[in-house]
Formats: sequence, C-alpha cells, structure tokens
Amino acid sequence: MSKTQTAASMALHDSETASAMVETGRAARAAGREMALASTDQKNLALAEAAKALRAATLAILAANLRDVEAARTADRPASFIDRLTLDASRIEAMAQGLEEISALADPVGTVLAEWTRPNGLRFERVRVPLGVIGIIYESRPNVTADAGALCLKAGNAAILRGGSESHHSATAIHAALVAGLRKAELPEAAIQLVATTDRGAVGHMLAGLDGNIDVIVPRGGRSLVERVQKDARVPVFAHLEGICHTYVDRGADMEIALPIVLNAKLRRTGVCGSTECLLVDKNAHDDYLTPLVKALLDAGCEVRGDPATVTCDPRVKSATPADYGHEFLDSIIAVKTVDGVDEAIEHIARYGSQHTDAIITECGGTAERFLKRVDSAIVLLNASTQFADGGEFGFGAEIGIATGRMHARGPVGVEQLTSFKYVVRGIGQTRP
Repeated sequence: MSKTQTAASMALHDSETASAMVETGRAARAAGREMALASTDQKNLALAEAAKALRAATLAILAANLRDVEAARTADRPASFIDRLTLDASRIEAMAQGLEEISALADPVGTVLAEWTRPNGLRFERVRVPLGVIGIIYESRPNVTADAGALCLKAGNAAILRGGSESHHSATAIHAALVAGLRKAELPEAAIQLVATTDRGAVGHMLAGLDGNIDVIVPRGGRSLVERVQKDARVPVFAHLEGICHTYVDRGADMEIALPIVLNAKLRRTGVCGSTECLLVDKNAHDDYLTPLVKALLDAGCEVRGDPATVTCDPRVKSATPADYGHEFLDSIIAVKTVDGVDEAIEHIARYGSQHTDAIITECGGTAERFLKRVDSAIVLLNASTQFADGGEFGFGAEIGIATGRMHARGPVGVEQLTSFKYVVRGIGQTRP
C-alpha cells in the first residue's frame, strides 16, 4: 500500500471513529434525560438484575479476562499491572455485591438539601439532580466497569465507559451484565455504554466533549493518562494524578497498633492508590519504633529504601535516593524517612505528597489533631490504614475514583458526588418591583 493509500485509510478510520463517538454521545444524552426521571425502584431493580447477571456470567467473564491477562503477560507487563487486571470468582462476586450495596444506598436524586422562605412569600428549595452524562476513562481495572456504571446509574446519570485496550475483553463481558440489568428494568440500554473501539482516538473525542454531550470526565489510571486528561479535556474533570500516601508513626504511637497498620497500609494490595508509599517515623522514638517496623516490612517481602538512620536498622535496607520520596511505587517497595516530630512529618507530606491519603499513628490527642487539621489531603486518618481510601469502606457502596481537587468533589467519588443541584422556587403570583 502506498503512503497516499495508507494516509487515506487512516483518515477514513479516524472519520469512522469520530462518527461513532458522536453518536455515542447523542445516545447518552437522550438516555440521560430518561435516567434523570427514573424511579428509585427502577434503578434498584436494574442494579439487582445486573448483579444476578454478573454471577450467572462468571465463567464467561473469567474466560474473557484470561485472554486479557495472557496478552498482558506476553507483553511483559509488570506484576502489579497483572494483579490489577486479573479477575477470579471472588473478585467477580465482590463486584456483584458492590452493585447490591449501591442498590441499597439512599437515592440522592430529588433530595431537598435546603429550603427557606423569603419575606415576599417565595419558597426556595435546593434539590439534588443528576450531573447528566459522565465519561469514565480507565486502564487495567475491569471492576471499574461495574463500579462506575452502577454509581452513575444510581445517581440518575448516563455513563460512557472507555476502558483500556488491555482489559477490553473483560470490560465487554462485564458491561453485558449491566446492560442486562437495564433491560430488565426497562431503562435505556444507552444509559451505560462501553466504547467498542480500542482506537486511542476515541479518548480524544471524549475529552473534546462529544459535541457538548459529556458533562464531566473521570480518569482512572496512571499519571500519564490523568495528565493527558487534565491537559486536553474541554469539560470538567474529577481526578487525581497519583496516590503518594504517607503513614507517620509518632513517638506517641502504640506499637501493637502501629505494626499491623503499617504492614496493611503498604502490603494488603500494593497496586491500589491508597497503598502507603512512604513511612515516616519520629526519630525521637528511633530504637523502639523504627527498627521493628523496618524489620517487619523486610520480613514480609517488602523492599525498604531508607534515609541514613533507616539504613543502620538492617543490612537489607537500601539507601533511598531523593526520587524515592514523592514516588508512587505501586509495588512491594516503600520509602522510609525519620522526621523530627509531627511538624516535620506535615512539612514532608506537603512537599512530597499528592493530597490523596495520609495517616498518623499516635495515642497523643493533641498531636493527632494537629496532623488531621494541618495535612491538606482529601483523606486523613488516625490510627487506621491508608488502604481504607476506598468508597466502599466509606459506606458509599463503591467509588469511581478519589478526587484530590477542590471543586465539587473531593475524596471518594460516590453516588452523592455524581449529582449537582438546582433551585426550585415556588410562588403565588409574586412579581419583582
């Protein structure tokens, strides 16, 4: 094929992708108008039926996921990526349970947030309404297909899901269960659409807004994806770049509490955004605290990269480089640093953190409150693992992501965060003088 023929073929392909994406946006907008008026019973039925469909399709989903996993292994993707991509029967059951938990949540749509009456007799209400059409762009986590679709549905929105090519077969099989639920509830199937093409051009069209048919974009993935979305999007974005989470062990900590928290915060699942990437330890408690914490991490198979004080604890510790602080490892690797009390810990987090999730372990109430008030992160915890940075653990049923911005949503983006509000004003003939 000549260069001219190749260029013509590519242009035709791009045109086809653009046309398909515009039609996807139009269908979503039409479905969104219906979803905004859907009853709570309809939405809950759709979620319950989707959960049943997920369970019934377990073998088909596992077969589809195996294709994705084998392709990822052939491409020599890292172990942390494979873990995020891999499904098993328990993870599929967890997805189904997540849909049922979202179904059990209170319906936010129509909730009156505030009401008041003016001296002229006008009655005002601030009422929750859906955002409209939400575009979700994600990478290797197939469960995002179920979580994102279900949350958007419950909040009365339409969703356009664009999963990564690495998880395409898995996402397609999961999406089929969501559509089955919509069908059973007699809701529009276009309320949850999965972008059929793996063409990267589809992402660009979503970021441009699909002719004004997308109201907000939510990216779930690595730094390069989120940076691109934040740079190129022409619609509002709920996003975080990285989960550079810290756990600070204060001199006032109880080691019987601190040790299991630190191990869980780092190693429960190393590939999630709530995994602790840096352990800070009060140097005034060096002998009693630092050494056993470091040894426990090493014995559990975690690579420790530490400052000079940490290196002296164990010969297995590697010297940290400046780049290790402020780095999201998403692996069994942790940076460790000793600090001179809570204020230096707060300063370190402000410099190297990503305003995602940070924790303090202490029994000193004053120190705890100082940390909780001064650390400017979306989630701050006292005496608990950073791995609780999850919408399900907050009682949200699930979450689309953790937003670290300050506009509209911050922290886990659940059902309520996927709504806006409007004002309803009731009068009896008033005119403005």
